[in-house]
Amino acid sequence: MNRICLLLVVSLSLLWPGQATAADPVTVDVLFMDHGPLRPTLNKLKEVFEGYGTRLTVRWHDFESPEGEEFMAKMGITNHVPLVIWMNGKDSIAIDGTMCTFSGFPSGSGPAMFQGKWTIEQLSKALEMITK
Repeated sequence: MNRICLLLVVSLSLLWPGQATAADPVTVDVLFMDHGPLRPTLNKLKEVFEGYGTRLTVRWHDFESPEGEEFMAKMGITNHVPLVIWMNGKDSIAIDGTMCTFSGFPSGSGPAMFQGKWTIEQLSKALEMITK
């Protein structure tokens, strides 16, 4: 009987970690410049992220801080970019059959030369897809 219990415990311990990862929160990394023109976007992002509760772990990296510079190097960012968002280590995701990269200001906000080709709605769709 003890052997059966032991085998059951060992079997469950081997199988259970694979099941636990499905419930792990999505990690979102936000590299940002803390400048006036970007603050409305940062506030919108915070609102969106809060709506996911414990399904997300959000880490903020200030572009101009030593930690932010270290994070940029780790992620291979070498250019001047006001905002980049990674979800589980990826800054791009296919939404409705089109790749969307979350870099720069959202379309229609901020200086034209720094606008990306993404919207807050697309970010929300991406988060919905990966947090299910």
